[in-house]
Amino acid sequence: MATKTSAFDSAEYLDSPEAIEAYLEDALESNDSAIVAHALGVIARAKGMSRIAQDAGLSRESLYKALSADGNPELATVLKVIKALGLKLTIAPTHHAA
Repeated sequence: MATKTSAFDSAEYLDSPEAIEAYLEDALESNDSAIVAHALGVIARAKGMSRIAQDAGLSRESLYKALSADGNPELATVLKVIKALGLKLTIAPTHHAA
C-alpha cells in the first residue's frame, strides 16, 4: 500500500506574530535575498495576499511575481510589504570584529 502524502505549506503554521517573526528572522539569517523574498511571500499568503497587496499599494499579480522563486523585488517593494505585514525592519550589530 502506497503512503499518501500532501504538500507542506508553511503558511498554514504562521498563525501568530511570534511565528511570523521567527520565520522571517530565520530567512534573514540566511543572507539570501531569494529566501527572504520567498519568506515574505509565504507570510503574505498566510495573512491574505490580496489585503497585503492593497495595503502595500501594489497589484496582487505584481506582488506574487515579486515574491516568487524567480522574483527579485526592489528594496522599495520589500519595505512596502514589510510595513503592510505590520512588521518593521531593525538592524543589530553582528559582533564580528571589523
